[in-house]
Amino acid sequence: MSIYEISALIIGGVLVGFINTLAGGGSIISLSILMYVMGLPANIANGTNRIAITLQTLTASTNFKKQNVLDWRKGLKLGIPSVLGSIVGAWIAVDIKEEVFEKAMAVIMILMLGFIFYKPQLWLKGRQELMERKVSPMMMVLFFLIGIYGGFIHVGIGYLLLIGIVLGAGYDLVKANAIKVFIVLMYVPFSLAIFIYNDQVNYLFGFVLAIGNVIGALIASKFAIKNGANFVRWVIFVVVLLTAANVFGFIDIKELIRP
Repeated sequence: MSIYEISALIIGGVLVGFINTLAGGGSIISLSILMYVMGLPANIANGTNRIAITLQTLTASTNFKKQNVLDWRKGLKLGIPSVLGSIVGAWIAVDIKEEVFEKAMAVIMILMLGFIFYKPQLWLKGRQELMERKVSPMMMVLFFLIGIYGGFIHVGIGYLLLIGIVLGAGYDLVKANAIKVFIVLMYVPFSLAIFIYNDQVNYLFGFVLAIGNVIGALIASKFAIKNGANFVRWVIFVVVLLTAANVFGFIDIKELIRP
């Protein structure tokens, strides 16, 4: 690899780790780098990206746990159906076409942009009565379906998880982010194993990208704890706007990343 390629992977990884930990959708940057700078096909880029995601979520989850923000018991209960769904989704994803990424992202962006301004107090303050409820069968089905999407594409999975955790389980955005990254940490290794089995992972690119992801995740998890839910909400808002602008053609992240 050239110095340019190593720099692109690490710097891009820092951005992705930061964005994914506080919001979601950052993988559109890493996938674009892997495809348009490193020259990987979409399916191999999709698999390679999961090496970095695994180490990124491990870093963020560990930091959230140290700061007593992560409710790992609830995360575990929501994560198990997500893991099962991700296995199904990953088998679908081995033949993914690039245009499917963009269509899926457009739907998620529109959905999230509406939710973040719908009764904003729901995102900023936890609801104790929901947090204390047991995980219902309906919630398990919901997170199984979210897991399918995560195993399938992964891009934008953070938004779906945040919607389910905040509106369904009653956590504020900081605690929801902690559970979100923990759930992703649970399911990504399973989907990664399927990509490895199908020989759709470039290990060198994946681990170099992971260096940046880990740094970004560490910074973001500290920012989230220090600055609170409203800060996280505005990070999500900015990321959603930029990603939606890319999907609808107002800006072109791919062209900005191309060497």
